[in-house]
Amino acid sequence: MFRPVAFFIGLRYTRAKRRNHFISFISLMSMLGIALGIIVLITVLSVMNGFDREIKKRVFSMVPAITVGSMTNFVSNWQSLETILQKSPHITAVAPFVSGQVLLTSSGLVQPAMVNGILPNEEKNISKVAESMVQGELFALKAGSFGIVLGEDLASRLGVMLGDKVTVVTPEVSLSPAGVIPRFKRFTVLGVFRAGSGFGFDSMLAFINLTDAQKLFEMGSAVTALHVNIRDVYAAQQVTQQLVQQLTPTARITNWTEQFGAFFQAISLEKTMMFFILLLIIAVAVFNLICSLVMVVNEKEADIAILRTIGATPRMIMAIFIVQGATIGVVGTLLGLMGGIALALNVTELVTWIEHIFHVQFLSSSVYFVNYLPSELQVSDVLRISLSALGLSLLATLYPAYRASRTEPVEALRYE
Repeated sequence: MFRPVAFFIGLRYTRAKRRNHFISFISLMSMLGIALGIIVLITVLSVMNGFDREIKKRVFSMVPAITVGSMTNFVSNWQSLETILQKSPHITAVAPFVSGQVLLTSSGLVQPAMVNGILPNEEKNISKVAESMVQGELFALKAGSFGIVLGEDLASRLGVMLGDKVTVVTPEVSLSPAGVIPRFKRFTVLGVFRAGSGFGFDSMLAFINLTDAQKLFEMGSAVTALHVNIRDVYAAQQVTQQLVQQLTPTARITNWTEQFGAFFQAISLEKTMMFFILLLIIAVAVFNLICSLVMVVNEKEADIAILRTIGATPRMIMAIFIVQGATIGVVGTLLGLMGGIALALNVTELVTWIEHIFHVQFLSSSVYFVNYLPSELQVSDVLRISLSALGLSLLATLYPAYRASRTEPVEALRYE
C-alpha cells in the first residue's frame, strides 16, 4: 500500500457505514450546509457584481472622467488647451462644452434643468448620449438651429414631443425700456434620450449646440470647460494629479470620483460586509462538522486504542481525523462551487422565467436602475469563497483530531 496510512484510514472512515446513523446524518448535513453556503455566497456576490457593473456603465456613459476648466468657469482660448490635453498618452478624447442652469417652460409647465452646449461630433467620444436616443438624433443639433435634446423624464414633465417648442429662461437679465427682464430663447425639441441611470440624468439634463449655448449665455467664443475621457476611468486621480502639475495654477480640474466616488466606495463596502455576513452560513455548517467529528471520535475510541497499541502515534491519529473532516469540507466545497457557478451564470434567465410564469416583476428600472436581475461571476470571488470554506473546514477538524490523539488506550479498552 503506497498511500499514507493516516490518509487511507481517514478516507475509509469517511466511506464506511457507521453504526450510529445520527452521526452520519449530521456529517451529511454539514457537507450540504457548506455547499449551500457557498451557493448562496457565490450567487449573491455575482448579483451584486452585476448591479455594480450596470450602475457604472450607466454613470460613465453620461459622466466624463475628468473636467478641465478655470476658476472663473470661463475658458477663452480653449482650442490651445484642447491641443495640450490631446498630447497626453492617457487621454483618449476631449470635447468643449458650455453649461448653465436654466428654467424650461412649455404650455404653462416649468422645469429646472442643466443645459449643456456641445459639439455632437466630439461629444460622441465623451458620452453615450447619441446611443441613448429614443427619439430623434443628437447630431440634429446644428449651429444656429436652436434645437434642443431633452431627457425622457424632463420631456414628459414638460409634455413635449419632437417638433414642439420650449422656452429656455436663463438667470441672466437684459435691460430694456420696460426695465430688467430675464433673458429667454425659444428652442425646438429635436430629440429625447434615456440614460436610465437613476441619478437624475433623464430629468435634469438637456443638450443644445455649442454655438447656440455661447449665444444664449453670452459667452462669445469661450466655453465653460472641457470634458476629458481617459483610457482607464479608475486612474482618474493619477491623471488629475499629472494635469495639475502640467497646467497653469488657475486651471480647475475635477474628476468623477468627487461626485460619485463615495457612492462606489459604499457599494464596495457593502459587498465586503455581505461576504462576511453570508460567510456565517458556512460557519454554521462548520460547527456541525465539529460536532459530528467529536461524536465520531467518541464512537471510534476502541479503534483508536487498537491503533495506538500497534504503534500508531498521536500525530497519526490526529491526521486520520483531519483527513476525514477535510474530505467532508472538500466535497461540500466542490458541490457548492458547481451549484454556485451554475446558478450565478443562469440566475438572470431563471428570474426572468419565474416572472413570466407568475406574471410578476421583481425589479423596476425606476428603483433598481434595471428591470432585470443582472449577474457577473468573477473568478476572484470564487477563489476567495472556496479558500475561505476550505480554511474553515480545516480549522474545524483540529479540535476533534486533537481530542482523538489524546485518547488513552487503557481507558478506551477497559470496558470493551
